[in-house]
Amino acid sequence: MGNRRAKKEPGCEVGNRRAKKEPGCEVGNRRARKEPGCEVGNRRARKEPGCEVGNRRAKKEPGCEVGNRRARKEPGCEVGNRRARKEPGCEVGNRRARKEPGCAVGNRRANQKKTMRPSLLTPLFAPAQSLAGIGPRLAVLLAKALSIPPNVTEPRIVDLLWHLPTGVIDRRAEPSIAHAAPGSIVTLKVRALKHRPSPKGNKKAPYRVTCEDDTGKLDIVFFHADRRYVEGQLPPGEERFVSGRIELYGDKLQMTHPDYIVPPDQRGDLPLMEPVYGLTAGLSGKVLCKAIRQALDKVPEMTEWQEPRWMAARNWPSFHDAIRHLHRPEDTSDVSTGSAHWQRLAYDELLTSQIALAIVRAKLKGQRGRQIAGDGSIREKIKAALPFSLTGSQTEALKEIAEDMSGPFRMLRLLQGDVGSGKTVVALMAMANAVEIGAQAALMAPTEVLARQHMETIEPLAKAVGLRVALLTGREKGKVRKDILELLSSGYLDILIGTHALFQPDVVFQDLALAVIDEQHRFGVHQRLALQAKGGGGGANMLVMTATPIPRTLLMTHFGDLDVSRLTEKPPGRKPIVTKMLPVDGIERLIERLKAQFEEGAQVYWVCPLIESSAKSELAAAEERAAHLVQIFGGDSVGLLHGAMSGSAKDDVMARFAENKLKILVATTVIEVGVNVPNANIMVIEHAERFGLAQLHQLRGRVGRGDRQSYCMLLYKTPLGEVAGQRLQMMERTEDGFEIAEKDLELRGGGEVLGARQSGLPEYRVANVPNFEDLLGAAHDDARLLLAKDPELESPRGQAIRTLLYLFEADEAVRLFRAA
Repeated sequence: MGNRRAKKEPGCEVGNRRAKKEPGCEVGNRRARKEPGCEVGNRRARKEPGCEVGNRRAKKEPGCEVGNRRARKEPGCEVGNRRARKEPGCEVGNRRARKEPGCAVGNRRANQKKTMRPSLLTPLFAPAQSLAGIGPRLAVLLAKALSIPPNVTEPRIVDLLWHLPTGVIDRRAEPSIAHAAPGSIVTLKVRALKHRPSPKGNKKAPYRVTCEDDTGKLDIVFFHADRRYVEGQLPPGEERFVSGRIELYGDKLQMTHPDYIVPPDQRGDLPLMEPVYGLTAGLSGKVLCKAIRQALDKVPEMTEWQEPRWMAARNWPSFHDAIRHLHRPEDTSDVSTGSAHWQRLAYDELLTSQIALAIVRAKLKGQRGRQIAGDGSIREKIKAALPFSLTGSQTEALKEIAEDMSGPFRMLRLLQGDVGSGKTVVALMAMANAVEIGAQAALMAPTEVLARQHMETIEPLAKAVGLRVALLTGREKGKVRKDILELLSSGYLDILIGTHALFQPDVVFQDLALAVIDEQHRFGVHQRLALQAKGGGGGANMLVMTATPIPRTLLMTHFGDLDVSRLTEKPPGRKPIVTKMLPVDGIERLIERLKAQFEEGAQVYWVCPLIESSAKSELAAAEERAAHLVQIFGGDSVGLLHGAMSGSAKDDVMARFAENKLKILVATTVIEVGVNVPNANIMVIEHAERFGLAQLHQLRGRVGRGDRQSYCMLLYKTPLGEVAGQRLQMMERTEDGFEIAEKDLELRGGGEVLGARQSGLPEYRVANVPNFEDLLGAAHDDARLLLAKDPELESPRGQAIRTLLYLFEADEAVRLFRAA
């Protein structure tokens, strides 16, 4: 035995923390180097008979030779790792690694199939830390500043290249001191005359260096300066080039903290056209520029993938010249989105996206599926039970869905419809088609509120026609959950409605033929596929729905793998919602009008942006507004609803409002989706200027569901900004969700129109859709024609296109869908 500092010799059986290990040393420690024959090795490992090597806290099972913390062990799995999915024949795995039979060792980021990325791109996908001057601390800062794909954990050289400038600082003006215009950025050649450090004891006073040229003098000013540093930068009597903003302080010219100070022999290091980048706290522009310049040197010459005639018509440069010119501009116009350099790269990215989606579509649409063609008996009963007739667009959508389901390939269709257009009824009819052949259907919603709303809509119709329906959310636990799962697996249940709970492993269908996903953009691709896979065989047919109308441009870019049906009408009898803008100082007039409405039986949603007030914000707080309205209308008339409340408390408030026991429901945006109280006919949105168009439209859709005239009041704070004003005016002008969505795309861009990006599809780094809409259509056509002529990308251009796909990492999206 030895102690902590014991010197170890061969034959010493037990060592300590710093022991040097030799062959034959049976027990080692935390940092021990392992050699064949060393049977045990980790600190604090609990040893069991038959488990030769263990790890901290690992639970050991017979036959599991090596384990890891929290790993689930299965017979035949020799080495595992946390959360890794184990399969027979996979000897070693790693967290999140996808395992294939015969894959001996896996790694967190390892692609288990041989990578197809061209070797000339390898330098671009190296870590940013491989560049000079980029250490671990800077890598963390770069990770915050750069746009990095979700599956990448550290910044790479290619991420630096896609971090394009937001502007340019023009330092080309080189006047004399006498001719330098105050307020302008200039580059001056000066000679340091005299240093005047801050007086002792007064650190707030500036450090001044008087400089001159042949025409005059100026002071270069530093705050909190180190004397040795400043004297090193501006040695008395020596010339330097300084660049920065010139200012007038009293009657003297000065330059505070120059951006650059360089000696004459380093004049070439001073960038006359300096690109400006998005930064993060702690990351300077100079450091980022230096890193990007190094990244540019790694860009290889690549075979051109664009058609020469198309390039010539647009006067576009090569890829290499375009990326270099954007990061090293020669004029301020070079970094505008309208420049030939930016347009070229945007088209590359759009073409990549369109080709990837076309490949995805071909692979998914080409998958064989089960043919579902019911006899229509249940659907006819549902039609007869409806209190209204189906609209023309509902009928057309049902026809398209029935044709897809009866075809030989798996259905993948997007049903998009405005608020109140009747998507749930269409979904029920589609699910009834599956039930008519003796199969099952599922409807998955992103929130419990929305799932229960679907249940309330569907259950009465289902009972009327003999369909057996159940609801499964996180709230169903214990025996209730167990009973539902037994009824489902036995085939007794026809339709299961629920939340994310539906794709859990213990939810087993006897015969799932159709999966319907509502508000599908809130689910990731993996979640969508997990539910679809429960259909077995070729997988279930898929119908995805969204209540957020999607502009044509976003349909093309984000949903190219789906066929699309649109519900453009609302059920008969729905009256238009009168929408009015009102400054917040007119709130008392609004309250007086509400009193009159209450006498006629009205109910009001009153939406506020926050739960409780904050000293940092002037936004109305839901709790404060509720307290204010209670003073006016009484406590029995006002309810409060927000996301921080428990599920049962929310249910209680909503039930009282639905039963007309409350006149006003003060709420946050928790009511945006899935709340249906037909008698509520007034929507008040406070600080409406802070909401996006899509959200305003969704909130307005909570009213107008009954036979009463409905109103939406948009309270705003003055002065109203130009963009906010356009949003509110658009709300006043139209109820057409598709028109509103197009305007929202124009005002905000594509990133937030859907509320959340679909997981698995990359955000655009170069091509901001509203600025490149004309290029999107061209890319769509180009991709379609290319794949029609060369579906396997084997032609010379096809081979170059493969490089493009890997350059923009579209290979990851394609591989994801192929795996599905």
